[in-house]
Amino acid sequence: MPAAFLGRKIVCLPSFIYFFLLIVSPALCLALLQGLLGRAKGNLEDYEETVKKAKEAWKVWADIPAPKRGEIVRQIGDALRQKIKVLGSLVSLEMGKIFVEGVGEVQEYVDVCDYAVGLSRMIGGPILPSERPGHALIEQWNPVGLVGVITAFNFPVAVYGWNSAIAMICGNACLWKGAPTTSLVSVAVTKIIAKVLEDNKLPGAICSLVCGGADIGTAMAKDERMDLLSFTGSTKVGKQVALMVQERFGRSLLELGGNNAIIVFEDADLNLVIPSALFAAVGTAGQRCTTARRLFLHESIHDEVVTKLAKAYAQVRIGDPWDPDTLYGPLHTKEAVKMFLDAVEQAKQQGGSVVCGGKVINRPGNYVEPTIVTGLPHNAPIVHTETFAPILYVLKFKEEEEVFAWNNEVKQGLSSSVFTKDLGRIFRWLGPKGSDCGIVNVNIPTSGAEIGGAFGGEKHTGGGRESGSDSWKLYMRRSTCTINYSKDLPLAQGIKFQ
Repeated sequence: MPAAFLGRKIVCLPSFIYFFLLIVSPALCLALLQGLLGRAKGNLEDYEETVKKAKEAWKVWADIPAPKRGEIVRQIGDALRQKIKVLGSLVSLEMGKIFVEGVGEVQEYVDVCDYAVGLSRMIGGPILPSERPGHALIEQWNPVGLVGVITAFNFPVAVYGWNSAIAMICGNACLWKGAPTTSLVSVAVTKIIAKVLEDNKLPGAICSLVCGGADIGTAMAKDERMDLLSFTGSTKVGKQVALMVQERFGRSLLELGGNNAIIVFEDADLNLVIPSALFAAVGTAGQRCTTARRLFLHESIHDEVVTKLAKAYAQVRIGDPWDPDTLYGPLHTKEAVKMFLDAVEQAKQQGGSVVCGGKVINRPGNYVEPTIVTGLPHNAPIVHTETFAPILYVLKFKEEEEVFAWNNEVKQGLSSSVFTKDLGRIFRWLGPKGSDCGIVNVNIPTSGAEIGGAFGGEKHTGGGRESGSDSWKLYMRRSTCTINYSKDLPLAQGIKFQ
């Protein structure tokens, strides 16, 4: 059973396509292929066929023991390793992030496959003590069934990897809808997975793909056959998805926006602060959900840090994402450029001063200058708005208590960082009155999470958790099971019913 449905045809990416993409004319081939996929994108009829095939494939997959499922996931990881550079190039070409980040994203999928292989021999519930003699109390974990995965353009490989690798070892089938603007990446990844499955005499539909628009996403959210829907995207769209899923009493896993802050105290090591702030704010051209958008500086070091950071910004090498010397590529779309310019203008109107950047770069592509804005109050409307662009708002503070509160006052709660050498302050930051985010860092930037820890955030970030720790539980259903192996029938709580 083939895995990728586009229109009414199965779409393959043979090796000569990669050759054209990587050697002949990347821009031309990208335009041609995206045009073909745009005309052939899946419709609701394709979606219906794909769901049926995926549900049938699940019946096969669920009967395979978890360690054997882990072996298949190991092979998927190995297949991705073999194509890591060509996939990284395709991510860079289609999404726009620099080549090393594209490769790093595929590496993240490989890493989570390795993690899932070990997990496949460890998942399970405890045996609990029963208060009744001759009784056993156990937790049984089973797969939910079909997991729908909707991913965003900025991480077209890694986020699907987090979901699919863990969902698969738990015994689930997956149906993936990637971003319409990164459909080449979605098809390429799915074909790699499908080959591994089919080489093992398993249906490729265990990991299915439908490339389409909002109509497909809406269908997934409303479909009761979708036993879990994992959605990564904006808070605005995520709220609509959550309401549609909740209306049918379904289960959702939401990874939404972030308005992340770095707090720098007067005792911080500035040799760590400057490169951390630069990477967190400028990496992926500001198009990460964990991008640092607010930089709180203690008033005693504010001017010094701004000066050093502006000098570092001036050294950022901007250019072709495929050039190994490039550190900063284009924004993903022309719409993103418009949002960048609108945000800069709003920042000026609300009292901000542009220290560096703030303009469109005069070159082909969606290039804008990485930007630093100072002088805004912590509660300025634009500061509380997540703009998916490389704009960093630098803000002064005096006291620990106020800046911790300012970190928490935005609606999102994804990632946060503090730079300090004060041990007491570190543990206050990690404690109940510290950061309210799902990711709470010390002396490292807001971005760059590892796969071993659960990834996700609180409040308008959605509350979902993916990848490591015990996030596997979200892809399974739990049953509390009581087994009476005696000849008596005692009731709980000592109740007598005679």
